[in-house]
Amino acid sequence: MTYPRSVLVVDDQAPFRIAARAVLRRLDGFEFAGEASNGLQAVQLVADLHPALVLMDINMPEMNGIEATRRITASYPEIAIILCSTHDAKDMPPDAASSGAIAYVSKEHLSADALRRLWDLRASGTFQSL
Repeated sequence: MTYPRSVLVVDDQAPFRIAARAVLRRLDGFEFAGEASNGLQAVQLVADLHPALVLMDINMPEMNGIEATRRITASYPEIAIILCSTHDAKDMPPDAASSGAIAYVSKEHLSADALRRLWDLRASGTFQSL
């Protein structure tokens, strides 16, 4: 894949989308491609943008992040999705790990280093969480 890798940020809270863009500015080889505020918009934007990575909130209106992840990975298995939420990893929904996402990161631990580490571990085939 050519550099930079595009990233779609999906969250119903504008402050988190802004924070995620700031993190992406510090992550070499990745660039912000767009944003969505719910799962339905995310599914549509993935079809239009074909990002390499999606940062996906779990709890959103209209379609939650777990269902959006299932739909996206069913059609685009090459797209890596990292689920994000305010919950601790031990408190995430039980179906998060089987949704097709590569990882989960708590929003408070979202950083360029965390995203790089999760991206580098994506080929392991094991759902990661931070």
